[in-house]
Amino acid sequence: MILDEADTYGVEMALQLVDKAGGGEVTVVSMGSGADVAGLRNALAMGAAKAVIVSDDALRGTDALGTAKVLAAVIKRESPDLILAATESSDGYTGTTPVQLAELLGLASITFAKSVTVEGSTVKVERQTESGYDEVSAPTPCVVTVTAGVVEPRYASFKGIMAAKSKPVEILSVADLGLGNEVGPRARARRSPPCSPPSRAKPARSTSTRVTARRRSSRTSSPSKSFRSSYVSSQHLGRRRARQRITHEHVARTTHARAFALV
Repeated sequence: MILDEADTYGVEMALQLVDKAGGGEVTVVSMGSGADVAGLRNALAMGAAKAVIVSDDALRGTDALGTAKVLAAVIKRESPDLILAATESSDGYTGTTPVQLAELLGLASITFAKSVTVEGSTVKVERQTESGYDEVSAPTPCVVTVTAGVVEPRYASFKGIMAAKSKPVEILSVADLGLGNEVGPRARARRSPPCSPPSRAKPARSTSTRVTARRRSSRTSSPSKSFRSSYVSSQHLGRRRARQRITHEHVARTTHARAFALV
């Protein structure tokens, strides 16, 4: 497992937000094989403080929703203030995991961020569009997906690489997260309903969205004493696209006093 290029943007964004907050640490979290953590070590070499990987045979063949459930369970353990993610994975290309993650956590979500700043307890984002960008704001905690180029990822120094070897890596299972039979191929088969004609009824409007989106304007809120953020990314082996994408395998998070990163 290597750190996908898309992941590096989210990890770097998390590290920079922690630095701007005046202190903290980054924890890297991944869903994948615990036998190979080279990708996690790369993120640790960039500056993350520790890593957590969810590794379980029951997760083989997990779909996007099952992946989102695993990542949500990990995030709930740490209660981050901000979750950063790439837009989609380089293998599945579904682009659905970040918004599913936000829904499971009951948080607002902002997609395609080309710029991310935090002012107090408000996240301000320049959201990329076909015609330019919109200025969007949301209260923390929330989920933000970032595009390639949102920041310039740093190269791991020799000192960072050596330090990464001694940083802790925690391995969790599905049982540790209390998910039981909620994830994996069998769970997907159980929740797949029989085919039926599409309903003509209009979908109900979501009442959980807390994003404030305005073109070239944003809302601010009172400052907060602390800040935490988190990043969701992929651990796919390919580097086929030089842009951000979200995966079912990684999440990264950062905090003011502590930071949390999932990759």
